[in-house]
Amino acid sequence: MTTYDDRASLTDLTATVERVRSSVEGVIEGKPEVVRLSLTVLLAEGHLLIEDVPGVGKTMLAKALARSIDCSVRRIQFTPDLLPSDITGVSIWDQQRRDFEFKPGAVFAQIVIGDEINRASPKTQSALLESMEERQVTIDGQTYELPSPFMVVATQNPVEMEGTYPLPEAQRDRFMARVSVGYPSVEAELQMLDVHGGVSPLEDLQPVAHAHEIVKLIEAVRGVHVSEAVRRYAVELVAATRSHPDLRLGASPRATLHLLRAAKASAALAGRDYALPDDLQDLAVAVLAHRLLPTAQAQLNRRTAEQVVLEILQGTAVPASPRQHGGFGSLGRTMPAYPQQPPRGL
Repeated sequence: MTTYDDRASLTDLTATVERVRSSVEGVIEGKPEVVRLSLTVLLAEGHLLIEDVPGVGKTMLAKALARSIDCSVRRIQFTPDLLPSDITGVSIWDQQRRDFEFKPGAVFAQIVIGDEINRASPKTQSALLESMEERQVTIDGQTYELPSPFMVVATQNPVEMEGTYPLPEAQRDRFMARVSVGYPSVEAELQMLDVHGGVSPLEDLQPVAHAHEIVKLIEAVRGVHVSEAVRRYAVELVAATRSHPDLRLGASPRATLHLLRAAKASAALAGRDYALPDDLQDLAVAVLAHRLLPTAQAQLNRRTAEQVVLEILQGTAVPASPRQHGGFGSLGRTMPAYPQQPPRGL
């Protein structure tokens, strides 16, 4: 069992993440919040869904993150003719040994990039379900463990839906967060022309962190303290989605776990060894919105899942410190509940 003394310190975490962040931001211009969310998901042991229109850098973001870490990387181009065995692997008869030999598929890597994941059939998409949740693959009754760290970064285009297969809810629920890259600002796009005009910056991108460093940082994030009040706040936020009149499907208990893990990673990235309600609020839309299904009436009224999450944040009481009151964040409520006892150091 890993002890706190064996874990990386917050100083080590900040220094390592800063190197990775700078490396990725050298490729993705003007999107620091997107890069930070990607690193948050990585340290929280989650998977990331990048959803946006063509040409804004979805695949480049995934590749930049993968190349910044010295680990195994596999890219899967999802197409209608892709088979589940192409992802998980297949057992092949070996004539010399007179036995079946397992040939690992593309999922046996530490970072798996799934490009245009919604272009494959539901049967092929389901090949990722076990690996994303349990970090293992079962073939012919034999279970194979996946390497650590393990992260799936998938992209999809929500505009061109012809010939695509929307992700089923079970698949979407396994992604910790969804992010949209969005169009760059004018200044960022001008800088992109200078940097990317002659050669792709991915060609010169070198690893700035090792896989074993990321594993240690993940262990450090697990030790971030979360008070009872903050845990209850997370549960109340998720529970509110299940009874909201504009939603026909709320968030699952897995969403609560993902929200809490992401909040712990966000706190560690901020140099804190304890989580605050601020961390939950900052991540609520990214973690919860893609899991929600609006009702038909809400869709007619052009109500989005993101708007519903923001409404729930406004309507859910923030835990207050018993000793302090005042403005809190951008929502103007009471101060958050800090840990009553100082958490153990990392």
